[in-house]
Amino acid sequence: MAKPVVAVVGRPNVGKSTLFNKLIGRRLSIVDDTPGVTRDRIYGDAEWHGKTVMLVDTGGIEPKTDDIILSGMRMQAQLAIDTALVIIFVVDMQTGVTATDSEIAAMLQKSGKPIVLCVNKCDNIGDTPPEFYEFYNLGLGDPLAVSSVHGHGTGDLLDEVFKNLPEDAFSETEDEDTVKVAVIGKPNAGKSSLVNKIIGEDRLIVSDIAGTTRDAIDTLVQNDFGSFNFIDTAGLRRKSKIDDKIEKYSVLRAKMAIERADVCVIMIDGADGFTEQDSKVAGLALEQGKGCIIAVNKWDIVEKDGQTMDNYRKKLMNDFSFMPFAPIIFISAKTGQRLDRLFELIKYVHSQNTMRISTGKLNDILADATARVQPPSDKGKRLKIYYMTQASTCPPTFVAFCNRAELFHFSYQRYLENQIRSTFGLEGTPIRFIIRERGEK
Repeated sequence: MAKPVVAVVGRPNVGKSTLFNKLIGRRLSIVDDTPGVTRDRIYGDAEWHGKTVMLVDTGGIEPKTDDIILSGMRMQAQLAIDTALVIIFVVDMQTGVTATDSEIAAMLQKSGKPIVLCVNKCDNIGDTPPEFYEFYNLGLGDPLAVSSVHGHGTGDLLDEVFKNLPEDAFSETEDEDTVKVAVIGKPNAGKSSLVNKIIGEDRLIVSDIAGTTRDAIDTLVQNDFGSFNFIDTAGLRRKSKIDDKIEKYSVLRAKMAIERADVCVIMIDGADGFTEQDSKVAGLALEQGKGCIIAVNKWDIVEKDGQTMDNYRKKLMNDFSFMPFAPIIFISAKTGQRLDRLFELIKYVHSQNTMRISTGKLNDILADATARVQPPSDKGKRLKIYYMTQASTCPPTFVAFCNRAELFHFSYQRYLENQIRSTFGLEGTPIRFIIRERGEK
């Protein structure tokens, strides 16, 4: 299920990062008294009453500045505001209302989003000084007194945030048979061209349905291969300078699209080759346990000889050594080369990601694997694996019950994973193992 986005914004040094860390329950943002420490947006999940939102911590906003870094931070914050469903505007009790606060308030009002005004650094419980009422002048409704250091008022703050979320913020509207596809990758890899080509060729678009994140329009496509929902193609189709310039924005967009997707098509620019950005985006898909396909785009403009594709494939297998299960396909979004094969792969990878294997078959493989290669031992104690069962799908997750979990080395897990893959395929999907000692709940 998609997580609604909530942005934490404000001028520098009002305690946004301290508040962010308190709300997500761990120290993720760097906290420092120097203004401008949080330059890029940082993301984390905040849970409240069984529901989860994605919290985005932004750099401090300086509405009028010629400083390159500060103006970059302002743009980052604006992007977070554009993507968010609710905005937490943090101000500082100790300094009172400043001219910058007023300018930011005006900027936020233009966004039309619900704004929760958080007056931070109210460290004296029960004591509301007269200066607190100054913040009504910002015209954003009732301020909430919070101490991010001590945690006072954070529950009321989250109550207000969740109250302002739209009713359908946590709902999914897609049909069960529809495969949700996120086309991800660095800017200019051809993501928008691919979706536009698919829309242009298939003609059988049922509708453009609004996604759970505002600004994201999902494109529903039906063709001979089935029903597909290409996620977040509004942002991908509208080419803006921001998309080209700010890599972090593409990572945020990718993160939100990946969360809702069944299959991720990781788009590589065939002319540029593999980059660190590709590795980051692919890592996000792997963490989420999604089905993955590596699509090398712009193959029509790559100079080729008889060995080009094989050599390129070998290099990519090395670059993506952390996900050796992902199939690689060479396409051209411009000419439509191998798009039919891409649809076939999406369907196939989805079926692999949702595959369920019976306990009987799993234990036949386990018996055969342990007979071929004995489980590891340490100081005379040998690992015994009693049985294995599949706990869940998306990705396929297996629980192995054994005598001593510490003997179950990663290398032996990898060996068992290879045995399972050689029998059942599971191409394009990660596999997870949960190790349990007998008697452990």
